[in-house]
Amino acid sequence: MAIISEVEEETSSSSRPSILPFRATFDSSNPLGFLEKVFDFLSQQSDFLKKPSAEAEISAVVRAAKEKLTKAEKKPVEKESVKPTMAASSSSEPIEVTEKKQEPGPIAPNKGNGYDLENYSWVQTLGEVTVNIPVPSGTKARSVVCEIKKNRLKLGLKGQDPIIDGELYRSVKPDDCYWNIEDQKMISILLTKQDQMEWWKCCVKGEPEIDTQKVEPENSKLADLDPETRCTVEKMMFDQRQKQMGLPTSDELQKQDILKKFMSQHPEMDFSNAKIN
Repeated sequence: MAIISEVEEETSSSSRPSILPFRATFDSSNPLGFLEKVFDFLSQQSDFLKKPSAEAEISAVVRAAKEKLTKAEKKPVEKESVKPTMAASSSSEPIEVTEKKQEPGPIAPNKGNGYDLENYSWVQTLGEVTVNIPVPSGTKARSVVCEIKKNRLKLGLKGQDPIIDGELYRSVKPDDCYWNIEDQKMISILLTKQDQMEWWKCCVKGEPEIDTQKVEPENSKLADLDPETRCTVEKMMFDQRQKQMGLPTSDELQKQDILKKFMSQHPEMDFSNAKIN
């Protein structure tokens, strides 16, 4: 868009200097061109630009114009932000605010690397899970109902609702599982894991899950394992400690060593963007 600006004043009296007409075309795509013509006119018709404070005065005019523009742009935004508030306050209908619930994360295991629930507790080693259920004193074995299947456990007393009835976290070996009652007040169930190299997060699915990275196996029992199993357990324990400290696991360290050896053998290659997968 082009705008022709014209300023013209005739001489009104001999006591006042004449003001010459100024003509310039404003092109919105090149505003600086218009300003250059203004400054050319000023330099020809006045000594304003020769003043030491000319730049400062021009900068002050520019700042004032920018502040005025900023205030003008803020006003519509403030009005729009007020409208929803007024509408909400004038509405007679209640406003429902739904809070997003955070799902509980893994919890720390008990001293036996399991968890203590309201009606029973469980502990574990890599190979077994032991479930302890307190019952009324004087309970006889014939009053106990216990069913141990490959993927399910049910335990209770005759004529009462089951204390435990659900799907196991992982499969067990039913033929190697058994239960007994101790001092007629505590039922103990031994479950032999099918996979004896995995820590269970819970005994029955749906229970709170423990953080298996915080499991602490008893070092005294490592001596009872065969060399291969002991090596695997020690590796798992090392990896868990490394993860807790935010450090690389044994597999990651091994990959880093391989990369370092390869880099030393090939110094002519650029490994600045190399990644370990």
